[in-house]
Amino acid sequence: MLILTPFIIIAVLIPLVIYLLNFVIREKSLKEQEKITPFECGFSPFKKARRAFSIRFFITTLIFLIFDVEVAILLPVGIIIKISNFLYLIITALLVTIILLLGLLHEWKIGALKWII
Repeated sequence: MLILTPFIIIAVLIPLVIYLLNFVIREKSLKEQEKITPFECGFSPFKKARRAFSIRFFITTLIFLIFDVEVAILLPVGIIIKISNFLYLIITALLVTIILLLGLLHEWKIGALKWII
């Protein structure tokens, strides 16, 4: 028991010192006004969390996402053109491109791409 006494004292002393340091540091940081201001996110945490979001940003993001997927689909065509039927790959690539261009023209026609109301 005499051998364990220093270890018990150290085991109690270290968490106590850490707790006291935390208490002292926390008191200083609560007093600083910079710590409670928004950091990098740009909105104040004390105001309403939900704000109106422009649907135009969402539609633009979806259009870019669709064209990114198109590039991911059409990229391997150039690589596998040597080992597959040339005519079949060209027809498939043109069909995918035409479908996406028709979708883009439809978005343009209904006015989803206009920023000015």
